[in-house]
Amino acid sequence: MKFLPSIFLLWILSFSVSATEIPSRIEISYAVSTDIGQGEINEVMEIKHINGGHSYTINSEAQASGVFKIIEPNSIVRHSEGTITKQGLRPTRAYEKRGKKEPGLAVFDWKNHVITLQHKGHQVQEKLPEGTLDRLSLSYNFMFAPLPEHHLDRYVTNGHSLQLSHYKVTEEVISTPIGKMETVVLTRQEEKNSKLKRKLWLALNNHMLPVRIVSVEDNGREIDKIVTGINISYKADH
Repeated sequence: MKFLPSIFLLWILSFSVSATEIPSRIEISYAVSTDIGQGEINEVMEIKHINGGHSYTINSEAQASGVFKIIEPNSIVRHSEGTITKQGLRPTRAYEKRGKKEPGLAVFDWKNHVITLQHKGHQVQEKLPEGTLDRLSLSYNFMFAPLPEHHLDRYVTNGHSLQLSHYKVTEEVISTPIGKMETVVLTRQEEKNSKLKRKLWLALNNHMLPVRIVSVEDNGREIDKIVTGINISYKADH
């Protein structure tokens, strides 16, 4: 481990900062490459200080570009909202909408430990394990919560199912359009012969923000998104 020990010092310091040092708004832009074309993603995370605590919203919009836009003319919108705790993000509602299709929706009832999933006109309810995240909040969760040194187990919903995901934790220096970055890497450990894939790079020296994500989705499409711009705002009252 070359720089993972510094992560824990960073987290210790982060838990002692005042509310004014927590970002109020984070804007991230990504370039997207797929096996059939290019695109772009713009994400905005807003953090508000309410009643002695913090709430968050994350909005993500993906849009194809160039020739790929003819094949995929509709945008993909993802949303997550909830509160921020010492254990990380605690989503209350998350959804994903593709074009004009009905969105897949996850509603988190932490009081009764129930998650409600709505997808393609069907609704199911399942037990809600502590620490469950949606895919969007997972990407930003470790701004506020420590990572285990080697392995991470976390329940994650994609809007229509809930699965326990196992991640290996490593580190890597990567090159991006905005410079080289020291990152902590989360690699999901898939079952044998599974075509699915998910790998996240979190910027060690920039709030543990997600700066690259590579995934292979259910439809077999491989998606690689890498950061092209980050804008962080701070406000005394938020």
